Amino acid sequence: MPTQEPTEPHGTSEKDEGNMASTFKFEARDQTGKTVKGSMSAETQNDVVADLRRRNLTPLDIQKSGGGGLFGGKKPKSGKMSRTLAKKSSVKKGELEVFTRQLSTMLSAGIPMLEALEILADQAESPGFAFCLDKVVEDIRSGSDLSKAMEQHKKVFSHIYVSMIRAGEVSGQLDVILSRLAEYLEAAAHLRSEIKSAMTYPVISLVLVFGIASFLMIGIVPSFKPVFDSLEVKLPTLTVVIMDIAFFMKDYWYAVFGAMACAFVGLKLAVQTDRGEYLKDAFVLKLPVFGVLFKKVALSRFARTFSTLVKSGVPILGAMEIVSQTAGNRVISAIVDSARDSVRNGDSLSDPFMKSDVFPPMVVKMMSIGERSGALDALLEKIAEFYDQQVEAEVKGLTSMIEPIMIAVMGVIVGGIVLAVFLPIFKLQEKLAGG
Repeated sequence: MPTQEPTEPHGTSEKDEGNMASTFKFEARDQTGKTVKGSMSAETQNDVVADLRRRNLTPLDIQKSGGGGLFGGKKPKSGKMSRTLAKKSSVKKGELEVFTRQLSTMLSAGIPMLEALEILADQAESPGFAFCLDKVVEDIRSGSDLSKAMEQHKKVFSHIYVSMIRAGEVSGQLDVILSRLAEYLEAAAHLRSEIKSAMTYPVISLVLVFGIASFLMIGIVPSFKPVFDSLEVKLPTLTVVIMDIAFFMKDYWYAVFGAMACAFVGLKLAVQTDRGEYLKDAFVLKLPVFGVLFKKVALSRFARTFSTLVKSGVPILGAMEIVSQTAGNRVISAIVDSARDSVRNGDSLSDPFMKSDVFPPMVVKMMSIGERSGALDALLEKIAEFYDQQVEAEVKGLTSMIEPIMIAVMGVIVGGIVLAVFLPIFKLQEKLAGG
């Protein structure tokens, strides 16, 4: 059989004589982020992928000439589902982390980006996420970059997510950046889980205490008034106070619960303002018992986000802007903004952090060393790991400490109500014994 000469408008791969080759059209991205299109002669799609990667190109789409491509002729699934239903569907918890890890693995294995995205869209658990990935594939086919396509879905792909994808496209290391992004998302999810486990018990306990106390004060205590009137004894001060509160709650329960609801709504509206949110975040950091935990969580989140962005090649000013927007605490954001202005003016990164009372001297010193040595990302990662361990230890300590505290609170409230009911009976016994 004669050797088949490859056609290569934009580059080909050489084939050995005697092998049957097919023509594949490809679309790839080079290390500068520019999209490259062309065709080459190869036996299989894997040969095309290998050849593109040898030339430092990231495969986006590969089609066999004549429409026999493995995924080029696929149509997006968006027509199969209700667009309105898909948009209302939310992404399931943990689904984005799994998607990021799988996309990184598939790109590292040489699978073209579009094929990888279509495979992941097919296996997406939530309709909303599947619809989102279909739209991303559709946008990429229209010539959009992956980062720009993801940027259209802000509820799914956060600002930090899109920025890291953009950095991966520019550096030509998208699979590596995705792996780092997956690690970041998994660490953040673990941290949220730790905080949730620390807060669940006290919240449930407070609701139960409030519910039991309200039931006793409204439904039980007022029924003892006829009994107390018939005893003909002077009621103790505690009993008088509890009875007055109980009758007020029984007669004006709608006003009590209405005032509580208005206070809750008013507080929620207040913290939605810039000033209110800043004061709320400052108050949270100074809370007794929980303040230390929230401070360590904020420091861990700051260090991990900053480290991940710098390590991924995001310019430091851009990284600091993203860190400020995703800090989750306005106090931390204000300090980061101040540090960003300092860097922009040519001053030291660590000086604004040193002036704050939120960042401990150890953190500031490590950042200063990292800034001078060029190892800022590595030292920030060490800080994040340290505070992750601190948060885990703090959660365990709080869990063991909160339980007896909540039992004591419940005992004081419920026990006080019960004692107020029984004190007149004890006083009557004293009167009868004296008489």
